[in-house]
Amino acid sequence: MAGKFFDEWEIGETIAHDIRRTVTETDNLLFSTMTHNPQPLHLDAHAAAESEFGQILVNGTFTFALMVGLSVADTTLGTLVANLGYDKLAHPNPTFLGDSMRAETEVVDKRASKSRPGSGIVTFRHRLLNQRDEVACECLRMALIKGSGS
Repeated sequence: MAGKFFDEWEIGETIAHDIRRTVTETDNLLFSTMTHNPQPLHLDAHAAAESEFGQILVNGTFTFALMVGLSVADTTLGTLVANLGYDKLAHPNPTFLGDSMRAETEVVDKRASKSRPGSGIVTFRHRLLNQRDEVACECLRMALIKGSGS
């Protein structure tokens, strides 16, 4: 399903995204090194084993990016003008190597754009859950979306 246009969204609409993803050691290693994050909890198995987590903790910015990425096909693919911002980002539970993640999205607000007639701003509440149904990440995402006549 391609993304929806601004006028097609309804407040309260929810989507359980079909694409799921198991987080691998390669995901975490590449993301951490590509973003110059040397945190031993993400990269050093021995140090991570001695932490309160007892194992490698997946980089939180990867977890956030995965959550947004899993939502794109159903929300903004082909209809996005720009992401305007993210708010209330939280990681209520850690993500570990081997966790299988799924995302859910709810439309919590929408308003017409003052500067782009026909387009509008949709606020999505994204949630990323693991195979134990624990919320690993959540946020609000404000997106400028094209109108169907754009």
